[in-house]
Amino acid sequence: MGLFDSVIGAIGAQAGGQGGTDPLQALMGLMNQSGGLPGLLQQLQQGGLGEAVASWISTGPNQAVSADALGQALGGDTVAGFARQLGIDPQQGLGMLAQLLPQVVDGLSPQGRLPEGLGQGGSADLAGMLGGLLGGGGGAGDLGGLLGGLLGKR
Repeated sequence: MGLFDSVIGAIGAQAGGQGGTDPLQALMGLMNQSGGLPGLLQQLQQGGLGEAVASWISTGPNQAVSADALGQALGGDTVAGFARQLGIDPQQGLGMLAQLLPQVVDGLSPQGRLPEGLGQGGSADLAGMLGGLLGGGGGAGDLGGLLGGLLGKR
């Protein structure tokens, strides 16, 4: 079982049956409450994760970020809100974000920079961009497709 299957299985087991929101929708909500993806990245940079964020945007390898460092940069209320939407523990939410954020940012910046106007069109704009990464429609509920497309597995 690969990373993709592990993440999807864990998300399904944790969020399934608990009335949780779709993980991609929760991630988009987190981005929107932070001022779009640029606002979220700025918050992470100001929280001491500038080097990691720069690596996610660049064309080089992605630098990993610990769940603890991510939690400090985002703040407890933000993390708790994300986890609550999914019906999971905040620590599990942090682990999920630590895995997903580098992949999503990297996928949205294939040329080593974020696309112009990103974040100004709200979640529909972000969903459309994610859909473009997948080669299909902007299905905001297709976390499996998102991860599969970003990780090169489907």
